[in-house]
Amino acid sequence: MTLSARREIILRAIVSEYVATGVPVASKVIALTDLRVSPATIRNEVTALEEEGYVTRPHTSAGAVPTDRAYRFYVESIGRDAQLPLADQLLIAGVCHDAGEELDKRLRLIATLLAHFVHNAALVTQPKSTRATLRHLHIVSLQDTLALLILVMCEPAIVRQRTMTLPAPYTQDQLTELSNRLSARLAEMSCEQVVAEAEAAGQDRDILRQIADIMRAEDRPELGRAYLEGLHLVLSQPEFAKSQRTLTLLRLIEREDWLETALGPESIEEGIRVIIGQENRDEALQDLSLVIANYGLLGRSRGVIGVVGPKRMDYTKAISSVNYLSTLLSESLGDSAQQ
Repeated sequence: MTLSARREIILRAIVSEYVATGVPVASKVIALTDLRVSPATIRNEVTALEEEGYVTRPHTSAGAVPTDRAYRFYVESIGRDAQLPLADQLLIAGVCHDAGEELDKRLRLIATLLAHFVHNAALVTQPKSTRATLRHLHIVSLQDTLALLILVMCEPAIVRQRTMTLPAPYTQDQLTELSNRLSARLAEMSCEQVVAEAEAAGQDRDILRQIADIMRAEDRPELGRAYLEGLHLVLSQPEFAKSQRTLTLLRLIEREDWLETALGPESIEEGIRVIIGQENRDEALQDLSLVIANYGLLGRSRGVIGVVGPKRMDYTKAISSVNYLSTLLSESLGDSAQQ
């Protein structure tokens, strides 16, 4: 059902006021807008919005509280391309620039910065190769026939390692020579290509299979390691203070797969996704909203950045901040790949 222009104005006013205060919105507050209609008319329109499922009221004379449907209307009216003010962009870019080149440190700082910027929890996952390719490898002697296999994959650079048993004792010089030979042979190969090499190989077959196993794990669709900052900012808000919801949320966050469950198969979609209340698959998340975007290099690597907070969040600020930071991170990965 399409809302009339007047009801749209009233609904936006209700959502904006409730986001700012967390208090049911009275008709006299709505009357402060430029509608220039009588309080009786406003009350009638609010009643109509209630009947259409956009607001609820604890009782007839109480103020209006937005429903999930109202928040969805509000988000769609904002659009997914909301832009952060230039001053805020410069502030964020300056802090990110000062974070240095270490990826873990940069991502943790960005999560902390975003959390305090939107006054909600923020998360950033490490970028993960959508199709791992081998840059080079090292084999390090540990003792007798035990060695450490170290793979460096791209894009971006990811290091993985595992211990392996060699068919016979090797000196470190021999392992270095083997590492150099295999690095040259397998450079820029995908997992499938390494598997094909293993099938055709002779003496190196076992090592090639172990290399392929490590690379296969990187090709799985799971998200990379997640940095979640600012959870206390969510739990300190009225919706969660001294509430059973707090315990439910903490139990959810303890699960390693909570983010994959929340995002579902649509997690590969480009652009901003806003998941509101009962749109969340997991019941523990249905008091929350998520504003999520992918970042990375198309067809090569992907990470996720987003905001997690109560449905009563500042969607304009959350969407514009996530938009800007996802672009900033993608550009940063692109610059690193060209070096």
